[in-house]
Amino acid sequence: MCGDYQSQLAQPIQGVQHSRGVFLTPISDSVTCYGRTGINHCNDTGKLSHSQRLALRGLYRISEQWLVRTRHWETLHMCPASDGKTPLVEPPVNGSTPDMALLALRQRIRQQEILAELGVSALQGAALEKLLGDTVRLTAEGLQTDFCKILEFIPSENRFLVRAGVGWGEGVIGIASVGADLESPAGFALQTGKPVISNHLENEERFRTPELLLRHNIRRAMNVILQGDGKPYGVLEVDSQLEDEFQEHDVAFLQGAANILGMAIERERHERNLNAALERHQFLLKEMNHRVKNSLTIVGSVLHLQASQVKDAGLTVYLQDAANRVTAIARAHDLLYQGTDIHWLDLGKYIEAVCKDLNASIGECSIHCSVDLGIEIATDHAISAALIVNELIANCCKYAYPGGSGSVWVAISRVGESGYTISVRDEGSGVSADFDPRKGKGLGMRLVSAFAKQLGGTVQINGRSPGAEFMVNIPHSLGPT
Repeated sequence: MCGDYQSQLAQPIQGVQHSRGVFLTPISDSVTCYGRTGINHCNDTGKLSHSQRLALRGLYRISEQWLVRTRHWETLHMCPASDGKTPLVEPPVNGSTPDMALLALRQRIRQQEILAELGVSALQGAALEKLLGDTVRLTAEGLQTDFCKILEFIPSENRFLVRAGVGWGEGVIGIASVGADLESPAGFALQTGKPVISNHLENEERFRTPELLLRHNIRRAMNVILQGDGKPYGVLEVDSQLEDEFQEHDVAFLQGAANILGMAIERERHERNLNAALERHQFLLKEMNHRVKNSLTIVGSVLHLQASQVKDAGLTVYLQDAANRVTAIARAHDLLYQGTDIHWLDLGKYIEAVCKDLNASIGECSIHCSVDLGIEIATDHAISAALIVNELIANCCKYAYPGGSGSVWVAISRVGESGYTISVRDEGSGVSADFDPRKGKGLGMRLVSAFAKQLGGTVQINGRSPGAEFMVNIPHSLGPT
């Protein structure tokens, strides 16, 4: 020490233990002392006399560049005074001092890790609420602050809602609001797209300090815009009660976190819109199936009515067969309307419903149905299978019991993992040994052969005593995965 400064510093500094190395922070007038007891920090400016502060300021010219900043104490990069003399500073008792550059590097590495962690979480499709919570928690950690919040912009009210946050007391998250006008730091960041740093809120003259920050004794704050789906979602803000300063490289980290969250918000909104469109599409398809079913039911009813009124017995049979075919198709659309999936049908349930309809329309035959449930196949394949059953039942009633009534047994059985068998049998007059369904001249057998070929199946006839059994074997059927 030399001159008046030595005499001034010879006076004890109240609240600070005896030290031989003293550094003064120009912003807060706090003192960092290196002495026998290690590093001591005094933030109370009232413990320094005016002459002591002047003496400290005269010893060193303080550089504008901070070397390291932590939440608990600070060391400044200083240049020697004009007299060129460097003070002799007693090292701490343990013989080591913190490596400020290393601490700063570790903080930057941790910030990069945080951005990577948020990015992975966003790409994995984490729920929006979880991403909001993770962002405020990790952002506060990366900037070594206790407070962080996400402000969601409410355009209709021109204000922000605190959507997520860390460090705030009760009655803030989801409740508290902040003005979004240009007089507000967050509002300025939102409307201009420019980051806002307020390192000394108690002296801030550019903006109005929000009441929420005053209530929590916040001394400095930093805001960046949070983009959403083509328009701003709001603002990401960090706040601190400690005396320190946010720098431009802090803005880069904060904006990086906001950009990752913004992409996740945009993805979530797109997914929500797609789900809404899909639900609308499903609703329209269900409504279409309902209307198609109603229309086909009317057509079938008209055909049945016409069949009962014509005087030609042959024409009556044709009209009834046509009506039964239309009714079978209508039943498929009815099941699609009642179900949750328009692409697949449970074949067993569908055939049960078709047999029930045929029981009501074909009075001379009693139809018995036995099915394996859970055979789900494509809707168009199910309709083809139902029409096969319809034609085979009609043939049994028409040819197996030509003179009266009888019974018909229908069975749907699972074969292997993806195959199934349709069986329709009777106890009537039977068929000749050389009967070939592929050469049948009637419309019914031609339809059976055509639909079986469409499904990749084969038609087999087994003679029984009495009666006959028609079997359609479909070895493979595409079902839902």
